[in-house]
Amino acid sequence: MDYESIILKIITHSGEAKSLCMEAIKYSKQGEIQKGRDCIEEAKQKLVLAHEVQTSLIQSEARGEKIEVSLLVVHAQDHLMNSMTVKDLAQEFIDLYSKVQRIESKVEQ
Repeated sequence: MDYESIILKIITHSGEAKSLCMEAIKYSKQGEIQKGRDCIEEAKQKLVLAHEVQTSLIQSEARGEKIEVSLLVVHAQDHLMNSMTVKDLAQEFIDLYSKVQRIESKVEQ
């Protein structure tokens, strides 16, 4: 597989993960906590795929293969790191929305 295709896989998987995390926040905000958690689990799988591709690039460089640091590589890394941050924040949002739901249900009783 060529270098650009490998990098685009990182971008694609990371972008899918970020979208799933944003969807998780939306579901949780609407009270659908389990759907939110399910989206997070799917996002984690996408991040694993992106990380595996990233690791293959790192291993190639460790074997002495020259890896060109291009704007595309930087962009891919940015996508991956941003998606990982959004996942962490989405998990926090889900926990908060879950707690709010529990408190609201107690107040309504």
